[in-house]
Formats: sequence, C-alpha cells, structure tokens
Amino acid sequence: MKLQKRPDANKLSLAGLLISLGIIFGDIGTSPLYVVKAIFSQGTIEKNLILGSLSCVFWTLTLQTTIKYVWITLQADNKGEGGILSLYSLVRKKAKWLIIPAIIGASALLADGMITPAITISSAIEGLAIRNPDIPTVPIVVVIISLLFLIQRFGTSVVGRVFGPLMLVWFSMIGILGLLYIVRAPEVFQALNPYYAIKTIVDHPQALFLVGAIFLCTTGAEALYSDMGHCGKANIRVSWLFVKLMLVFNYFGQGGWLMEHVGTQMGDVNPFYAIMPNAFVGYGIIIATVAAIIASQAMISGSFTLISEAVRLNIWPKVAIRYPSDHKGQLYVPSINLILYIGCMLIVAVFQHSSRMEAAYGLAINLTFITTTILMCVFLLRVHISKIWIVIFGVFYFTIEVVFLAGNLIKLTHGGWLTLLLASTLFTVMFAWYGARKIKNSFVRFVDIRPYFPIIAELSEDQSVPVFASHLVYLTSANNKNEIESKIMYSILNKKPKRADVYWLVHVDVMDNPHTREYAVEQLIPQKLIRIDFKLGFREEQRISLLFRKVVEDMVEKGEIDITSNYNTLRKHGFSGDFNFVVLEKIIAKTHALKWHEKIILEIYKTLKRFSLSEEKGFGLDSSFVTLERVPLNIPTTKDVAIKRLQ
Repeated sequence: MKLQKRPDANKLSLAGLLISLGIIFGDIGTSPLYVVKAIFSQGTIEKNLILGSLSCVFWTLTLQTTIKYVWITLQADNKGEGGILSLYSLVRKKAKWLIIPAIIGASALLADGMITPAITISSAIEGLAIRNPDIPTVPIVVVIISLLFLIQRFGTSVVGRVFGPLMLVWFSMIGILGLLYIVRAPEVFQALNPYYAIKTIVDHPQALFLVGAIFLCTTGAEALYSDMGHCGKANIRVSWLFVKLMLVFNYFGQGGWLMEHVGTQMGDVNPFYAIMPNAFVGYGIIIATVAAIIASQAMISGSFTLISEAVRLNIWPKVAIRYPSDHKGQLYVPSINLILYIGCMLIVAVFQHSSRMEAAYGLAINLTFITTTILMCVFLLRVHISKIWIVIFGVFYFTIEVVFLAGNLIKLTHGGWLTLLLASTLFTVMFAWYGARKIKNSFVRFVDIRPYFPIIAELSEDQSVPVFASHLVYLTSANNKNEIESKIMYSILNKKPKRADVYWLVHVDVMDNPHTREYAVEQLIPQKLIRIDFKLGFREEQRISLLFRKVVEDMVEKGEIDITSNYNTLRKHGFSGDFNFVVLEKIIAKTHALKWHEKIILEIYKTLKRFSLSEEKGFGLDSSFVTLERVPLNIPTTKDVAIKRLQ
C-alpha cells in the first residue's frame, strides 16, 4: 500500500530551464572568474600557450561535462533523482565494495562544498581592487559568507525563485563580454582544433601544472547530475547548450585579451575583469558577486541533500534535519551548515586570496569524478550495455581523470593538502559510522518468532502480570517476517515481562528508489501481534511515529484492529489505549575479541555517537512515548568459564 504519490516535476518547460540555470550551473558557470587567471598566473603570456589552454578548456568541457555527464551519466536516472549516492543506490547490490567509491565521492563533494563559496566569492570581490587596490577584500568575503550561512536556517525558497533570471543575466553578460573581445582576435577560434590541446600537454614543461588549472573549468559538472531531481534531465540538457556557448565565448574572449598582451606577464590582473569596459566594471563586480553567492547557495543546498541521503543509507550519523519551507526539496541540516561554515572560514583564513585557493580547489572534485566513473561502469553493466563500450568508456575517462589527478596532486603542497585533509576527515566519519553498524549487526542474533506465538498470546491475557502498555511497539531489523531479534524476545518475556493488549513490530526498509513511501501489514497473531513493514526511499524522512499513527488510523477505519482501551473506565467512554515504543540501543560491551581495526572503528563511532541524535529522535519518535533499553550485544557466556567449587 502506498502512503504518497510523487508528482512529476521534471518535464521540459521554460520554468524548468530557468530553474536549471539558477541551481544547476552556478558552480561551473562562475569558473571563468578564476580559470584563465590560474593558468597564466606564472610565466610569460605566449600565443601557443593561449591557443593550447583554450583548446584544453573547450575539449574538457566537451568530453568531461557534455559527453560524460550531460549525455551519459544523466542516463543513470534513479526515479528522477541523481547524484553519487543515488547512483550508488542503483548498483549497491552488485558488490559490497562499491560503498568505498561511494563514500570517497560523497566526502569529496562535501569538501568541495567548503571550497566553492570561499573561492567564488573571493574571486568576485577581488574585482574591487581594480579601482581600489588598497581595499581589504577578506573582511568583505567573511561577512558575505557568514550572512549566506546564517540565512540557511530561514529557508531560501524566496531567494531561489529569482536565481534563474539572475543567472540568465550572468550567462548573457559573460557571453556578450567574451564576444566583444573575440571580434578583436578571431584567431582564438583556432583553439577548437584539439591539436593545440594535445601539443600543449605533450610539449609544455609545466604541463601538469596547466592540467591542474584547466581542470577548474569543469568543477561543478557533478552538480549537473546531483540536482537532476530538481530540474529533470531534459531541462538540464537543453539549458546546457546555452550555458556552454556562453562559457566558451567568455573563455575565448579572455583569450583574445591575452593575445593583445603576448610577451608580458599577467601579474595580479584578472582577464575576466580586464575584458570589461571601464564604465561597466562596477556593475560587473556586483553581478559576479551575486552569481558567486548563487553558486555557493547551490553547493550548500546540495550538501544538505547529500547528508540527508547519507543518513538514510547509514553512512552518516543521525543528525537533525529541518524543513524551513514548503518548497520542494528544501531542507536545512544545522550540523552540516556549521561544518561547512567552519570549513569555509578555515580556507579563507589559511589562503586569504583566491589565487592561493586555486591550489586547493579541484583535487576533491577530481576524486568525485573518478568514483562516479567507477560506479557508472557498474551501472552500464547493470543495464546490459555491450562490454566493449563499457571498457572504452572506463579506459577513456579513467585516463583523462588520472591525468587531471596528477595535475591536481602537483598542487598538494601549495594548498591541496587542505582539501585532502578535509575530504579524509569526512571519509573517516562516513566509513567509521558505516563500519561500526556492520560490526554491531554481526553480533545481532535472530530467532524464529513462530514458537513464541502461544506465549505472547497468553502473556497478553495474563492478569498476574501488570500492564506495561495497551500497545507495545518494537522496531526490528529482521527482514524475514518469521524472525525476530533474540533481544526483543528477551525484553518482552524476561527483562521485566511486558504485558500489552497488542504487540507491534515495525521494520523500516530503505529502498533504492528515492521517493518510495509504502507499507505492508501482517497480523502474525490476529489482534495480538502485528508486523508493519515500511518501504521508504533513501530521500524520504523517516518520521516513524507519524507514519505508524497513519497506518493504525487506516487499520481502524477498515476494521482491521480495535485500539479502544481495555481499562473499564476508558473503554466505557471510548478512549483509545496508550502506545509505547521500546527502542533497543545495541551496544558492544567487550571489545577484546575484536580485530585492531574494528576497535579503532568502534572508538571513532563512540565519539560520533555523542554528537548524533538519540535512537528515538533519529526515527522521529516522541520521546514521551518511548522506553529506551540498552542492550549489550556480546555478553560472555558461561560455556568457556572454568571455575572450581571448594565445598
């Protein structure tokens, strides 16, 4: 039975195209602010290098963004949703090891979410130094980033409505500015020939440095896939045609400016602002700042969505997730908002200038690209694409992305270390949480529930046992309806026997589909023991208390259950019986028998547990109706205990 039907919001439309411009292309759309500057920050401007670099940028956007993401990866459509964890959900049953690339990709994306606001907003604000060289830009950047993170708690749906038109202005502006310089140096169109890109990579003495800088033009390509659920693949593909054209115009326009300055050194000049007419620079800085804020907002919102998915998939601690508005997909994760803000402030404090941040940028998203390629190869196998094409896809993109990785690793000592540190920290959190759950589950023992049916039925009617609750609800992880955790049976029968009119078993199954919301009911003992299986998508909020109440109301309405209290007075007046949830918090009492790496994972898990939501809050239960029982999973038995009795 379905609890909710999800409307289709992904059809091709003018509104969808505008939304795509506003929330999909912000990161990749602001890359002209710093890419050309990063490429030519060192050494003398040379004609061959200009053509080679522009050729590399064009073919990177074509091969990496257009073909890999817009054309191929968007085909990995998980019921309209995309992103690294959506892709993992599609293939996770193929092999257990796929969790590793999924976690690496997710942690790298979160690290990218910290760097994007810092570098884009810094690059935009530094345009103020064109007319006021002594102006301190860092405090302005700090204030803007602080305000951006502050408003997250109030929701951004109102701001989101104007994102599309504002980004339309941005892309139109950069395209027109680029064209104005292209007409002055039309020879830049020679860069469309891939010969110049290959020659530059093969011949240039600092080829790896250039590759690392060129890679920055495609950062944000992952957002095309991650935000597919907000816009739909048709809107993304059509709007990308416009976005790519405007980006190429601007890059080639900056190349035209460079052609006029061959033989000189660029110094602190940013070609992005240099191609603007002097009278327009002030307006250009304002529009660039707005675009940078929109790009940052998109990354922050994407990080919230990513964490909500990670929580459902049990690879991130259970954290508070709020819904500040009724806007579709709008959510706010306070803990992640704080983590991203601290990360941004750390990057601004360490590097201060965007030219130094460029060294830290790119490495994290490069790792995400590689992990996406791994998962896509498995996905293509799943949909029965010819293995020859899968091998060609895998070898081609692994080669490109490993070359980019080598270029980004060159920047490791210049700032890439911070990216790696941030991503590694996030990976440790995810892997430890996932690993600890696996370790704990290995100690859970299940028993056949059917032999207990007569005992449970008798206990329910046993007047010598005081009533614990009219309705007693247990959350169970048993997938098989005929099985139950031995600890639950111990809780009902041994640990202070719990008498109830009706016993309920609730099982939650996180589905590979993002927006599934269904349930099934089975009366194991009619009117005495009832099992409810919820099937919830990995993007659905697990408000078990509310969902359970809805199911019970439906059952009462259909006459499947009578929840009227059995207390004489209350029954006489038609009052419902009380409900009590029993949550078993599984703990590992002794760790001496575990392997060394398992002990480390559990120690990290214990630390993370202090900052995560409690078991009952994690499942959306009202704590006033919850009994929490701590259950040791590995209690030593008396079997191996040797002791001598004296008398």
